[in-house]
Amino acid sequence: MQMQRPLLPVLLDEADRLESAWCHRASLWLSSPARRQFFVTVSRLGDGPFWYGLILLDAFLAPILAFQQMLAALVCTLLYKWLKHRTARERPFVTHPGIPCHTPPLDRFSFPSGHSLHAVCLTLLTGLYQPLALIILLPFAASVLVSRVVLGLHYPSDVAAGSMLGILIGWLVHLAV
Repeated sequence: MQMQRPLLPVLLDEADRLESAWCHRASLWLSSPARRQFFVTVSRLGDGPFWYGLILLDAFLAPILAFQQMLAALVCTLLYKWLKHRTARERPFVTHPGIPCHTPPLDRFSFPSGHSLHAVCLTLLTGLYQPLALIILLPFAASVLVSRVVLGLHYPSDVAAGSMLGILIGWLVHLAV
């Protein structure tokens, strides 16, 4: 008797197939060295340095916000690491050799995008307290989300799932604190 595969990996395999062409086209958009460097830089800042700087600044300007940001970042990290190991979705450049990897990933698996999760969550929390900060945060967060796909590191569904989880965690942390 053959065991049936869990539903989520089956759905992710089908999504891989449907999204691979889009990922390939998106990665070709980086044929310009300046564009490629911009997205590599944005992605690396989204690894943590930008968000650490924001939390440090908010520790002086809005301590309750900084506390919420730190709590949310911890929850986001624990959740995305747990989900990545549970789903074990390979990155687009691994599964589809025609998709180049423009920068090394921080970890092995793809689903969900931790960069997207953190970018959306921390942007949401900050915007609730400091709406003017959204002038900087929204374009930066959007660039981080786009960077994950064009660099060959994530499928669009990874970014969408990370973004939705970021909204959920941001609101839950805000309401809890």
